[in-house]
Amino acid sequence: MTTTLEPTGTVHAGRPDGRRPVLFLYVALLAVTIWAFGADPVLGWISGALNMVFAVYFFRHLAFAVSAARWAGTDLLAPDVDLDGYTPSVAVLVGCKNEELVVDAMLTALLGMHYPADKLSVVVVDDGSDDATGAILDARAAAEPRLRVLHRPPNAGGGKSGALNEALETVDAEIVLVFDADHEPEPNALMRLVRHFRDPEVGAVMGRCVIRNGEESTMATTVFVDFLSGYLVNEYGRQALFELPAYGGANCAVRMSTLRALGGWNPETVTEDTDLTLRVLLSGQRVRYDVSAIDYEEAVVTARRFWTQRYRWARGHQKCFRDYVGPTLRSTHLSLVEKCESVLFLLSYHVPVLSGLGVLLAVLRAFDIGDEPAVGILPLSMLLFVGPLAELTVGLLVGRVERRAAWSLIGFIPAFALSIWITSRAYLDGMLGRQYSWVKTSRTGATSTVTAAAR
Repeated sequence: MTTTLEPTGTVHAGRPDGRRPVLFLYVALLAVTIWAFGADPVLGWISGALNMVFAVYFFRHLAFAVSAARWAGTDLLAPDVDLDGYTPSVAVLVGCKNEELVVDAMLTALLGMHYPADKLSVVVVDDGSDDATGAILDARAAAEPRLRVLHRPPNAGGGKSGALNEALETVDAEIVLVFDADHEPEPNALMRLVRHFRDPEVGAVMGRCVIRNGEESTMATTVFVDFLSGYLVNEYGRQALFELPAYGGANCAVRMSTLRALGGWNPETVTEDTDLTLRVLLSGQRVRYDVSAIDYEEAVVTARRFWTQRYRWARGHQKCFRDYVGPTLRSTHLSLVEKCESVLFLLSYHVPVLSGLGVLLAVLRAFDIGDEPAVGILPLSMLLFVGPLAELTVGLLVGRVERRAAWSLIGFIPAFALSIWITSRAYLDGMLGRQYSWVKTSRTGATSTVTAAAR
């Protein structure tokens, strides 16, 4: 059976990032409504609307937690059955910029994956590095025929998307597999990912990412638990309930014909993974998630690095909402339920912004400003604590983490408060059209799943 891809719009032509007139319209509409009806009833109406949104997300969190608690543990233990019965040609692509601390271990892990040597090639792009990254890559390529290194000049543009697109032009394979420079997949990860492409309707497959340096700092511990929730619960739930997981930025595979038909990765976005997810779905193909295809990555270890990383995620994800909410609602390939879930997914980096607004309204109510009864903030509490807490708790249970790790849940109170500020700043900057380009995540290279002897 052959799937005919449909065009998904002119994303690569460069859609404007800003929506300044829309932002000003929001402010003007709020001012006029308050002038006409008074501050108390208007703020009460806003609180009621927020509570409905928060209740929807609460039940969504709960549904994902229940599905993961019920089935994820079994799927994690799925045996390696007939993984070598389907071995299409695979090109592994990695973009690197100043990654001397992690690139050697990454190459060892990639080249150690279980796959026929004549069906696997690795292309690493040195994206204008000014450290020893290029030299390390060249030395490894001289001894490994499956490895090819490309060198981009500084300020070549396009960020990660630009580097991957340049590598894409040099390969001819059926499947493209993408990793980041700090990633170290398990040996069977590739086999587990490619098996899904037996289904011609599948355009992309995402594997599970696990944090390997969770003990390096308090922030790294918080991110470790966050990833348990994100991959063992959230992504798993979207796959189990809707078959709508997201294509991630690493440990993910995409069919070459699909990728070329869609024009490669979009250099106009800083979250090329979310962007590609929507373009695959809108083209009529599907994304799948394999919880057993495991890959280890490094978490950020400081609040400053957390800010840099999550601001980029929020900025790009919010732009994807502005770019794709209309095409998603008009899509002929998605059912009504799938459209609703896709919109909720696209709004996920707007929810902390709304949470900040909800907190502000609750504070105003404490000073008798706003017509909102105290019971009205309960759905807000569900969103801020109970819903995400259920996902985090199930993630710890399914991931079989030691009991004392439960104390790390306390760290999510300041982390969520920081996320409210990050996403709100990203939303304002995006709506005002302030310039932003790709900013890489800094690594420490302090931990690795690859032994020194293997390197």
